Amino acid sequence: MKKIGIIGAGSWGTALGQTLSGKGHQVNIWDVDAKHLAGLEEKRENVPYLPGIQFNENLRIQKTVEETLEGADLALFSVPAQHFRSALDNAACYLRPETLLVNVAKGIEQKTLLRLSEIALEKLPGANYVALSGPSHAEEVGRGLPATVAAASRDLALAEKVQDIFMTNRFRVYTTEDVVGVELGGALKNIIALGAGISDGMGLGDNAKAALMTRGLAEISRLGVKLGADPHTFAGLTGVGDLIVTCTSMHSRNRRCGIMIGEGMDPEQATREVGMVVEGMFTTEAAYGLAEKVGVEMPITYQIYQVIQGRLSAGEALENLMGRDKKHEKA
Repeated sequence: MKKIGIIGAGSWGTALGQTLSGKGHQVNIWDVDAKHLAGLEEKRENVPYLPGIQFNENLRIQKTVEETLEGADLALFSVPAQHFRSALDNAACYLRPETLLVNVAKGIEQKTLLRLSEIALEKLPGANYVALSGPSHAEEVGRGLPATVAAASRDLALAEKVQDIFMTNRFRVYTTEDVVGVELGGALKNIIALGAGISDGMGLGDNAKAALMTRGLAEISRLGVKLGADPHTFAGLTGVGDLIVTCTSMHSRNRRCGIMIGEGMDPEQATREVGMVVEGMFTTEAAYGLAEKVGVEMPITYQIYQVIQGRLSAGEALENLMGRDKKHEKA
């Protein structure tokens, strides 16, 4: 059994803490919100974000990052993507050279357009970095419902270590070396989920959403391959798998936010109504910038970006997409 420190006690960090502690690992968890931590300690339950799930006895709430990571074999970062850099800064001095660094956030840093592994290796050259991603809503994983994800590392042996630590008879982990594809699939599907929600909110029907998801995956793959990803990754768990669950489930914050926008709500107000971080709102801007930088056409991303910036209505974006010039499907 391993000693594991979790940075970030939102729904996903808590669900994974429950999974790992249920397997017998000693799990410490910390969050920047001291009031939230006090509630976790008092209730032994994440009432705001993952209600109804009582913590295992091996899951311990800590008051400092140092206590959380002391002697940790594995440090799990479950913070919003735009806060990953600062979380890593706060934790770096407590990480041992041999500590596994596992990140479960999905996004692209807005200011730098860097993927999260690029930030980690910039801050901690030689870090034992693994990305863990896939179709895995916290609300279901926390309850022990079956889910399957992928552990990605340029060093396959590291991904296999994470596979062994996390895998249970309800949480299955595959391995891959394609960190670029896994990170981009996980980040960019949130954009398409916003679009799927907007489509649902507008009442456009199943055909429209199927088209949006399919063509959305095409532009995710286009950008991924340009940046060095294996195209086969986008047909897997962290590509089409994560896209399906995020575009179709009401557990998806991005879809719920999109539904409200499609119904006519201001994007900023819709984000507030969700009550938690909507990663797609940040990732859309970053992906638009990254696509412009490397010269990749991403028409759905561009139109969603215009909508959340308040420059177009959802109806205008729809007309722009449907009125584009003729294309070959593989173009």
